[in-house]
Amino acid sequence: MKLFETMNQHGHERVAFHVDPATGLKAIIALHSSVLGNALGGTRRWAYATEDDALYDVLRLSEGMTYKAAASGLAMGGAKRTM
Repeated sequence: MKLFETMNQHGHERVAFHVDPATGLKAIIALHSSVLGNALGGTRRWAYATEDDALYDVLRLSEGMTYKAAASGLAMGGAKRTM
């Protein structure tokens, strides 16, 4: 996946990758939009086949959270984390 190209196409502001060797945790946090305010979202725990699958999912879900907040009338953007 071409990360920067994909972020640009869908309007994502930030993607952060985290690794904790002590616990084996690998997480990706995607911030889609903070135009309307702080971003809301949650965590999806899933056993992804590949890191690209996890990245695709977190980008898709964070964008969905932006639209969900807007549809609810909340002055918030969208974000999501996968692990």
